[in-house]
Amino acid sequence: MSNIIALAQPRKLSPTQVNGKVCPPIRRASTNPRKYLTPGEVEKLRRAASGGRYGQRDSTLVLLAFRHGLRVAELVALEWSAVDLTDGNLHVKRKKHGSESVHPLHGVELRALRELRRAHPESRWLFVSERDDKPMTTSNVRKILTRLGIAAKIGFPVHPHQLRHATGFALANKGVDTRSLAAYLGHRSLESTRLYTDTAPNRFKDFFRD
Repeated sequence: MSNIIALAQPRKLSPTQVNGKVCPPIRRASTNPRKYLTPGEVEKLRRAASGGRYGQRDSTLVLLAFRHGLRVAELVALEWSAVDLTDGNLHVKRKKHGSESVHPLHGVELRALRELRRAHPESRWLFVSERDDKPMTTSNVRKILTRLGIAAKIGFPVHPHQLRHATGFALANKGVDTRSLAAYLGHRSLESTRLYTDTAPNRFKDFFRD
């Protein structure tokens, strides 16, 4: 029984007791209503970030994660060498054996990135800890998004991967085809991308139209 408890502890689940004996913890279902954020909710996060102590950094972090479908590990690994502020391009290196690509950067992103660059002209990394000018960790980002979700009154816990899913659903809703969306998100298999295109509500927009 002690082995069961030891295995349960890293998962941070609470054990229960029956007749004085400790039993394995009960895994509870997630309370999140969905795995993605809407563009409106992403904007709420950015507004909540802008009022914080590190508003420019955190707002830009949310923006890039959403616009480019970045996983949290890809986000914190971004270096300025991947950013071309003159031609407006971002070289995206994917984790999980994903395909690399070059994404365009548009007005609001370029303005945010230029301001971020002015704040840390010597930094190698886009998103750095204010304390020691080292790259942020994935844990830093998760904590920031949790806090921003509460401040923005999203109504359910916010985590980084919801921003990547938000990208997929937002582009699918705009009618982006499966292959283009797969390339943008770095998917090597179209099966991973059909999650977004098969459930896009714009497929049904003319049903029962008056």
